[in-house]
Amino acid sequence: MARLIAFIILLIPALIAGAGIKFMRDTLYGILNSPFPWLWFQFLIGLIFSIIGIGFFAGYLLHRDRKRGRVAPRFQKKDETKEIKQ
Repeated sequence: MARLIAFIILLIPALIAGAGIKFMRDTLYGILNSPFPWLWFQFLIGLIFSIIGIGFFAGYLLHRDRKRGRVAPRFQKKDETKEIKQ
């Protein structure tokens, strides 16, 4: 059950990113979708959706890899307690 919930949590940002890519593609072909009054606004919303969706997925992967210790040293979290003591 937990894997299904995790899959759904990752599916929602993927769908948002896909919708954003579709809005940007439609703008390039001059197709105006119904909720948007202008093409530039449709492209802007598509860009925002894409950034949010891809960013959420990338953040999830970074968090998971940090937890397992599979990231490069520059992506590891700094230990704040050591910095305060020094």
